[in-house]
Amino acid sequence: MKMSQKIIGILLVVFMASLALTACGKSDTPKEAPKQKYVLKFNHVLSDSEPFHKGFTNWAKRVKERTNGGLEIQVFHSAQLGVEEDIIEQIRQGANVGQNTDSARLGMYVPAIAVMNAPYFADGIDDVVKLKEMPTVKAWLKELEDKQGIKVLSFSWIQGQRHMVTNKPIRTPDDLKGMRIRTPGAPIWQESIRSIGASPVALPFGEVYIGMEQKAIDGADLVYRNVTGAKLFEVAKFMSETNHILLINFEIVSKKWFDSLPPEYQKILIEECDKAGLETSREMEKEVESLRQQLAQKGMTIVKDVDIAAFKKAGEGAYKALKLTEVRDQLYKEMGKKQ
Repeated sequence: MKMSQKIIGILLVVFMASLALTACGKSDTPKEAPKQKYVLKFNHVLSDSEPFHKGFTNWAKRVKERTNGGLEIQVFHSAQLGVEEDIIEQIRQGANVGQNTDSARLGMYVPAIAVMNAPYFADGIDDVVKLKEMPTVKAWLKELEDKQGIKVLSFSWIQGQRHMVTNKPIRTPDDLKGMRIRTPGAPIWQESIRSIGASPVALPFGEVYIGMEQKAIDGADLVYRNVTGAKLFEVAKFMSETNHILLINFEIVSKKWFDSLPPEYQKILIEECDKAGLETSREMEKEVESLRQQLAQKGMTIVKDVDIAAFKKAGEGAYKALKLTEVRDQLYKEMGKKQ
């Protein structure tokens, strides 16, 4: 009996000692804090059938992979989070949202940057790549960050040349006289359409189809993919290749939210946005001919014999109206580009 009590006593001492050691181990080696996860809710107005949507989802996938899930981009198509202008205001307030936009809308905050959406400003993707390195453009982007709270991740997303989508052929600016053409509401869009002969009508992209169907508008200026994506061939007979604007898109987020990310996440977010943008832009450039054929098969007539020289001359009116001529000339000088 005494022996049993002795053994029990020894076991008890050993047990108590092991508890003490475990407690010491816990205090000496604290648990690692759980890794913080960041989420960006990214909004765009296009349908989920458009190349840009695929490009945005590719961007999201690569960012998630490179950050091991630490940064997640949730992509919302068809303006599911709201209209563009409202999202930009949320961005300025620091919300974890992003938006696909353009320099016309950013021109509401830094007026000179709107020149990148002016008539016949840029010829193609190569021009846009050059713009990224121009001192004047860098100064605009810094002003957007410092004064407006808007961080531009990339403007390597080029949808292509905008053309006239109407129910009559457009070959000269005179053909547009008296026509109500849908375009976004920002000043450079409005003046661009006005300068080349039409009356601009501000209307959300999602309302173009019904607007043409009900004859509230006579047409719209859009890229080829917009026409196939929104099935505008059902309400328009002609696609006239005016090439009046190269649509350069900007991917923006809140500067405040961006600064909250770890530096390596910031780098990844920008790198992958640029990469996906150029990939998507070049793919869209390659598919134009096949889109022409698709629209022709749907009954649309593609008008190619457009007097581009006359449109370029008319388009100068937009630069003069918004006092952007000197801004354009300065950028051309930096780029080594001739007018």
